[in-house]
Amino acid sequence: MSEPLLVVRDLAKHFPVTKGVFRRRVGTVRAVDGVSFDVAAGETLGLVGESGCGKTTTGRALLRLIEPTSGSVHFEGADVLALRGEALRRMRRRIQIVFQDPYSSLNPRMTVGAIVREGLTVHRLAEGAEADARVRRLLEEVGLRSEAADRYPHEFSGGQRQRIGIARTLALRPKLIVADEPVSALDVSIQAQVVNLLEDLQSELGLTYVVIAHDLSVVRHISDQVAVMYLGKIVELAGRDQLYAAPRHPYTVALMSAVPVPSPVRSEGLRQRRERIRLTGDVPSPLNPPPACRFHTRCWKARDVCRTQEPPLAELAAGHQVACHFPENTPAPAG
Repeated sequence: MSEPLLVVRDLAKHFPVTKGVFRRRVGTVRAVDGVSFDVAAGETLGLVGESGCGKTTTGRALLRLIEPTSGSVHFEGADVLALRGEALRRMRRRIQIVFQDPYSSLNPRMTVGAIVREGLTVHRLAEGAEADARVRRLLEEVGLRSEAADRYPHEFSGGQRQRIGIARTLALRPKLIVADEPVSALDVSIQAQVVNLLEDLQSELGLTYVVIAHDLSVVRHISDQVAVMYLGKIVELAGRDQLYAAPRHPYTVALMSAVPVPSPVRSEGLRQRRERIRLTGDVPSPLNPPPACRFHTRCWKARDVCRTQEPPLAELAAGHQVACHFPENTPAPAG
């Protein structure tokens, strides 16, 4: 089996909380607290969870847009967190990001052509007529007319702006793209078009994705593997089909129950299986997370051991890891 393109181990990002004139440290926000996963070349990892669970912080830490507190990130065998200077600059050409908001991620004072060309200029990959030609090809690759290069972002719709952002990302021909909620700011009618575009580009260019999302329907459509995060930790990691067919962690089961059914439910048995699970209480603060299992304050299966011992992320079935003392959908022992 070939080495994964991206290997993340025990990645953590803690933000200090300070107070007063002298900025005295009074606490720590554990936004990401020990996340580990692998992504194979040409595949897509979906990172899902509620708002505030640490998905975006994880994605930005992978690219060192924010510096991780601890852990390791290896890309193509190289230690990303150890890179400095020109080596880090070269690495940034191979790992790029698509931002969530197509309205704020594009400079309104620059033409679309200048926005897409910027990476080529910074990394000295093309200039003059060659750069102009590449910009127009990139715009056509993402479904825009080449004439769009002479216009400004405010002249485009949200879906078109996101295509511009994708074209800017593709300019450096990266191998790995972190897509941070790439369709959440778009109309539902446009979301499918952008998701299909990402899939087509992956097939044509051999791209690898880490897709951050809270919409489980989008994740199911695009991902090969899915990691479910809760309060800074991964609580379940499995192949897409395994996860959606038999989610093991109670939090994942609750998330799945909230996914709308696309057609009326006719069967009483199906209605029972899709009964909505409403979690009690709010997500605890990452400033003071619950001890042991972080989900125990909202879990209907919680017992004393959940409050005293943190469950490890263990493989309960081939390729299916769960961090839970009492997982769901577990086959009964024989005999």
